[in-house]
Amino acid sequence: EDSNHLANPETPHSLEAETYEEEEGRDPESNSLRQPLLKRNRTLSSTPLALVGAKVSHIESLDYEINENDLFKHDWRRRSKVQVLQYIFLKWSLAFLVGLLTGLIATLINLAIENIAGYKLLAIVGFIEEGRYISGLIFFTGINFFLTLIAAVLCVCFAPTAAGPGIPEIKAYLNGVDTPNMFGATTLLVKIVGSIGAVSAGLDLGKEGPLVHIGSCIASLLAQGGPDNYRIKWLWLRYFNNDRDRRDIITCGSSSGVCAAFRAPVGGVLFALEEVATWWRSALLWRTFFSTAVVVVVLRAFIEICNSGKCGLFGTGGLIMFDVSDVKVSYQAMDVIPIIIIGIIGGLLGSLYNHVLHKVLRVYNLINHKGKMHKLLLALGVSLFTSVCQYCLPFLAQCRACDPSFPETCPTNDRSGNFKQFNCPDGYYNDLATLLLTTNDDAVRNIFSTNTTNEFHVTSILIFFALYCILGLITFGIAVPSGLFLPIILMGSGYGRLLSMAMGSYTNLDEGLFAVLGAASLMAGSMRMTVSLCVIFLELTNNLLLLPITMIVLLIAKTVGDCFNPSIYEIILELKGLPFLDANPEPWMRNLTVGELADVKPPVVTLCGVEKVSRIVDVLRNTTHNAFPIVDQGVPVPGMVATGATELHGLILRAHLVQALKKKWFLPEKRRTEEWEVREKFNWVELAERELKIEQVAVTRDEMEMYVDLHPLTNTTPFTVVESLSVAKALVLFRQVGLRHLLIVPKYQGAGVAPVVGILTRQDLRAYNILSAFPHLERPKLS
Repeated sequence: EDSNHLANPETPHSLEAETYEEEEGRDPESNSLRQPLLKRNRTLSSTPLALVGAKVSHIESLDYEINENDLFKHDWRRRSKVQVLQYIFLKWSLAFLVGLLTGLIATLINLAIENIAGYKLLAIVGFIEEGRYISGLIFFTGINFFLTLIAAVLCVCFAPTAAGPGIPEIKAYLNGVDTPNMFGATTLLVKIVGSIGAVSAGLDLGKEGPLVHIGSCIASLLAQGGPDNYRIKWLWLRYFNNDRDRRDIITCGSSSGVCAAFRAPVGGVLFALEEVATWWRSALLWRTFFSTAVVVVVLRAFIEICNSGKCGLFGTGGLIMFDVSDVKVSYQAMDVIPIIIIGIIGGLLGSLYNHVLHKVLRVYNLINHKGKMHKLLLALGVSLFTSVCQYCLPFLAQCRACDPSFPETCPTNDRSGNFKQFNCPDGYYNDLATLLLTTNDDAVRNIFSTNTTNEFHVTSILIFFALYCILGLITFGIAVPSGLFLPIILMGSGYGRLLSMAMGSYTNLDEGLFAVLGAASLMAGSMRMTVSLCVIFLELTNNLLLLPITMIVLLIAKTVGDCFNPSIYEIILELKGLPFLDANPEPWMRNLTVGELADVKPPVVTLCGVEKVSRIVDVLRNTTHNAFPIVDQGVPVPGMVATGATELHGLILRAHLVQALKKKWFLPEKRRTEEWEVREKFNWVELAERELKIEQVAVTRDEMEMYVDLHPLTNTTPFTVVESLSVAKALVLFRQVGLRHLLIVPKYQGAGVAPVVGILTRQDLRAYNILSAFPHLERPKLS
């Protein structure tokens, strides 16, 4: 019974969303930003809708619970040791392949970005050396425009679900929400090519979020045997033809993506544990760690190859890696004060960034839903603005004389290094060009560099920080693959440097370390991650001495940010309308019982164990429920004289009812079937398929009068709760076990009492939906 309710469905790059312009005769463009862009039905039970990629999609939950019907039990009884070993071996093999392919694709993306961006920047240097500044601007803007156009056209026309980071949708999937078309082969290809184009174009976005999505796409395609239309029906892959095992593989893919982005294997595992996955166990920890280990080995092997000069302009770059292992970090008691200040400012700025980005994304919705051309123009407009700013702003910076004590060559016309000559005479360098006219990864390395107290002027850092604050807000949400990690790192490192300059002699900490701590605090203030973020930064910096101050900064920033608004991923989930279940129930949920929720829902629809075909067809055609309780009347009770008891046999899924109709598993008379009859017609692998719809099944008039024995297909061990249970406890159980349906049974048993009070689904436990039916539960806000 997926009788779900539409949540708050605006999306950063919502494409062709169905707006309610007909309602009250208003033009959608005149809507207040506080009004929803879609119709919202204020009932506890309604059809679930969310904006996924290009359109409004019907959302269903996933079957993570083990469906213990007769076929499943028989399969487990007859499964040999060889088959069990096959299953275990295949799980580890898929974990290995996920890590291997993610590492190879991440290397390919890095090589392509570094070479495309590198040759582009070298060409700009040539124009500037010749004094052809206008030609350089036209060339720079034109190349970036073309690269953005490729990425945007691919996303808008071929795979709208590839736009954005993809992490919120992965979080929703692992929480139990089936997000359509998120892990397809087309999405994967567009994500790879689009990431290369968007990052090479110099847009203020990273490849980290897309790499997490890429890893998850690889995992999903491997687990199901390839794309939907060309699946490999290999005997071994039948083990993974279910939502439960696919969830584990996708978790490995998401951790591999983080590892590939930051070269942080432990950080990748912890990211999946802390931020992405809802369900976790020790065996999954092993496999994700194995996958990230494979990724690191692949990346390390290619880095060794590239260090020998066989990768074009790749060099030692391409992966954010700020190695300060040779820097002695010393801090005293007085340094705690600036560290606390960094944490507080990071939390404040992070929550402010989330708030403003939320407003920007709603404005982008109004633009994006007008059509494909508007999405393209928005992306290209942002590209033009970014290119002009990156090229022209360095002319505002003053040329600074090279210091003979600098260890690097100064000035340099190369694409990397801290001392770009740009428009300056020999012996001078432009510090702002060092940060703007380079790849985002090199910009991070430059601003993170230690022992660079006098290399950057405060005005240049201020311009850098202001520019990336603006770009960070306007770039995310356009129709290209984009990650949030790098924009936040660039903003945070900028304000960290500024704070260090303001502190001056009051602290002994290096300016580069201030930049690292600033980036960490802003990420914690926006994304609200702590443990995984701490480990990622330790693996990036390769210096354990940073551990205590990094922990303090992250904890303070997250605490401050939580006082104002949710994390950026939670905001995006709400905007998209994805029914994500939070870990913590609202306090008022303890004052409401599941029985009271069942009272405001439509009556539960039950079926008999041996049901007439016409009744099944009627129920399937006239309801949207995805599960039905099987209730038998007049059942003899073992060991008792009394007969005629009512039995709650279990729960049957809509997909299994459709399978029974499709296979014409009909009986001329009303009777129970034998076990061998069931195994002749069905196998447990087929029951995992749920693509078939009732509209695709034809039933004749004569067949309507026949019967179907539903007992063998029924899950006889569904989770049940008594009607007096609080909604808060039901929500915790529902989320932790990964349920799709939760049966409510009556508190009192007796003649005439129905064995089932109702069914709870994901949407019924969402705070917004409950408050729509029980508005008095919400405390009035203090004016």
